[in-house]
Amino acid sequence: MEQRADKLSKKFTKIEKSWIMYDWANSIYATNIMAAIFPIYFGLISTDPGDKVFGYAVSIANLIIALLAPMLGAVGDFTGMKKKLFTAFVAIGVVFTGAMAFIDAWQWMLVGYVLSRIGFSGSCLFYDSFLTDVTTPERMDRVSAWGYAAGYIGGSTIPFILSIAIMMLLEQSMLSYKIAILIVVVWWTVFSIPLLKNVKQVHSVEEPPAKLAKAAFKNAIKTFQDIVRDKRILTFIIAYFFYIDGVDTIISLATKYGDTLGLGAIGMILALLVTQLVAVPFSILFGNLAKKFGAVRMIFIAVGVYLCITVLGFFMGFNIEQAGLTGGDIEEALRLSGILFWALAVLVGTVQGGIQALSRSYFGQLIPPERSNEYYGFLDIFGKFSCVIGPALYSLVYSLTDRSSLGILSVILLFLAGGVTLVAGRKHLKPAPIGAQPE
Repeated sequence: MEQRADKLSKKFTKIEKSWIMYDWANSIYATNIMAAIFPIYFGLISTDPGDKVFGYAVSIANLIIALLAPMLGAVGDFTGMKKKLFTAFVAIGVVFTGAMAFIDAWQWMLVGYVLSRIGFSGSCLFYDSFLTDVTTPERMDRVSAWGYAAGYIGGSTIPFILSIAIMMLLEQSMLSYKIAILIVVVWWTVFSIPLLKNVKQVHSVEEPPAKLAKAAFKNAIKTFQDIVRDKRILTFIIAYFFYIDGVDTIISLATKYGDTLGLGAIGMILALLVTQLVAVPFSILFGNLAKKFGAVRMIFIAVGVYLCITVLGFFMGFNIEQAGLTGGDIEEALRLSGILFWALAVLVGTVQGGIQALSRSYFGQLIPPERSNEYYGFLDIFGKFSCVIGPALYSLVYSLTDRSSLGILSVILLFLAGGVTLVAGRKHLKPAPIGAQPE
């Protein structure tokens, strides 16, 4: 049966390829809108207050999807609902991303950004849960890792390079930024078609439509109770709550932070292109190393690398801020910080795809496949609630101290908490044999 691939086969099935292709489709949103181009474009249009509330907009988007995630997950597990909800969130993301290219008031642009990010995050919730429908537990690490690799090869590189070329050709005009946003819309839409066409919900829960809302609410409560009882899942989700917040905060605020420090836009964007290129082999490498050393150990290593990234990010900003306060050589500080930004881009590339891919696949190995949407819904709520904290913490510390370097340093607390949880709960973090009872 193609939907349940032979665990010994090295070739991907058509279903697996179609699932992987959505990473190829949506990764351009993460690159152009969340990480690289839109934050710079927003900085050109917004005022200083706009810069300082940008982190709050990220937090609001994450908060909304976090509040919706449990019910969405519960509804998605019923027969025929997962694909419908996935399609709806893709449509929301695409429409409001496109709207951002035609809005010039920064306040309304932030509204469009919040709504488009809700669409993106909601689609990813259902996309992740489809992993249990397209492959077997033994193949999940490999399929998930190749999904991220495909995202970096395609979605995060090819259209990103095209966007950079257009920006340079049009001398970074406002039109060039608008075109870069519209490239996201076209790419995301076209390459979502394979999943929409070929991937189907295999595992589901039967329920009459008239009782759907009541059953979804009961299922959401039951899933939460099951998570609390299962020490494996609970320990992992708590660790995930902290470390994925740090990861998403760095993704969301990297270029905004660099722009605040006065680093050149094109230089930062090119450095992030290096991140995508480095991430391709390392995403695959993490999937392979997980087989030898275990997914949890590889996640812990990635958290350690992110700790180093956060400290280097602080020093990158600290040098510029100190030069400004003491009358030092600003040009030299900018040059040194520019070098650090490139170094950070390479370091992020070594772990960004790996930590996300292994988190997604490891969780899939812990949960019952027929209730994958509910469980991924709760994983998403923990992830998104945590992602409310990081950007808001950055904006709060930045606003109180007027030093963005201290804002970025505050993110280190999240990685420390995630790492400590992984170490403290390591005895629980082993996938249970199929059919085993919760610990």
